[in-house]
Amino acid sequence: MNTLLVTLHVVAAVFIVGPMAILPQTAMKAIRAGEGAIVERVARSTMIFSLLSLLVAVLGFGALATADKSNDWSISTPWVLIALLVYVVAVALSLLAVVPALRSAGEHLLDPAGENLRSKDYTRIAMASGIVSLLLVVVVVLMVWKP
Repeated sequence: MNTLLVTLHVVAAVFIVGPMAILPQTAMKAIRAGEGAIVERVARSTMIFSLLSLLVAVLGFGALATADKSNDWSISTPWVLIALLVYVVAVALSLLAVVPALRSAGEHLLDPAGENLRSKDYTRIAMASGIVSLLLVVVVVLMVWKP
C-alpha cells in the first residue's frame, strides 16, 4: 500500500504542483504580448492547481502513515515538518499573491481606459511566482534528501 501511495504522491506532485509553479511564468509572456484574456485564464488555472495541490499533501500523509515503521517517520520528523511548512507557505503565497496579481494584470490588459500598471503586475507576478518555485524546490529537496 505504501508503494502505491508514494507513487500517487509523486505523480500528483509532477502533474499538479508542476503546473502550479510553471503557469505564472507562462502568464508573463502573455502580459508582454498584451493578452489579457489569456492572463485571466492562467490566473484561474493557477488557482485551481494550487487548490488541487492539497491532494499531494493528503497523499503524502497517507504515504507517511503507511511507511515502514523501521524508518521512524512521523509528522514531527524534522524534514517532514519543514517540508510541510514550506509547502503551506508556497500554496498560501500562490493563492494570496500570485493569483491576485495575475487577475489584476488581466483586468488591466482588458481595460483600455484603465491605468497601465502592466510593469507593476509583471513584477509582482515574477517575484511571487519565483519565490513559490524556490519554496517548492526546497520541498522536493527535503523529500528526496530526507536529512
